[in-house]
Amino acid sequence: MTADPPLVLDIDGTLTRPEGWGIDPRVFDPLREWDAPVVIATGKAFPYPVALCHFVGIPELVVAENGGVVYTGDDVFFTADRAAAQAVLEDYRAAGYETGWGPENTVNRWRETEIAVNLDQPVEPLREIAADYGLEVIDTGYAYHVKDTDPNKGDGLETIAEHADIDLERTVAVGDSINDVSTFEAVGRSFAVANADELARDAADEVLEDVHADGTLAVLERVRGSVD
Repeated sequence: MTADPPLVLDIDGTLTRPEGWGIDPRVFDPLREWDAPVVIATGKAFPYPVALCHFVGIPELVVAENGGVVYTGDDVFFTADRAAAQAVLEDYRAAGYETGWGPENTVNRWRETEIAVNLDQPVEPLREIAADYGLEVIDTGYAYHVKDTDPNKGDGLETIAEHADIDLERTVAVGDSINDVSTFEAVGRSFAVANADELARDAADEVLEDVHADGTLAVLERVRGSVD
C-alpha cells in the first residue's frame, strides 16, 4: 500500500502566489489532506510558521528563523541567541541605517535568534558589522538575515525527525533559497521551484518548471502516494 511521503516546505518563494507575495490558498487543502508529517521550515520568525500550521490545520512541526528555533510538536529548541544579532542591529543603526520595516518593525518583533533587514537597505555595511560579531548575513531573496553561523534548516529538520519519527530518506523537500540548501542535503528527494536562487537550484535534485506555489503544487501532485 502506498502512502504520502513526509514533506518539508519553505514559505516565502515556495508557498507564495505566482507574483511572489502572500500564501497561495490553493496549498491549504492538499497540505491538510496529506497523510504524512509536514514540516514548515522557514526564515520567518517563530510565530509565523506556527500560525500557518494553525490556519492550514496540520500539526505544528516547525523550523523557524533559519534553524534558530525548532519545534517538534512537544518541545521548543533554541539553537542561537538573539543578543549578538541585536548588537549588530544597534551598530548598523548607529552607522545611519535602519531595518527598513517601519517604526514598529513587526518583522523582527517576535524573533528569538536573529534579525532580518529589508532588501532595500545597504548590505555591505551590514555584513561588515555582522562579521565583527562572528555572525553571517544570508540573502533569502526576501530579507537579509543576520544570524549565527551554525544553525540551519537541515539541522533543525534532523531534530524534528528524531522526535517525530520521520524517515528523512523518504522525505521530500521544496524550497527556493540558499537557506534551503541544508534541507535539500538532509532529505531523500529535493525540488527547487523555478524562481529559486542559484545555490538552491544547484543543490536540488530537480529544478521545477513552475514558480512559487505552482511548482510546489506540481510536486505534491507528483509524489502523492509514492511511498510503498
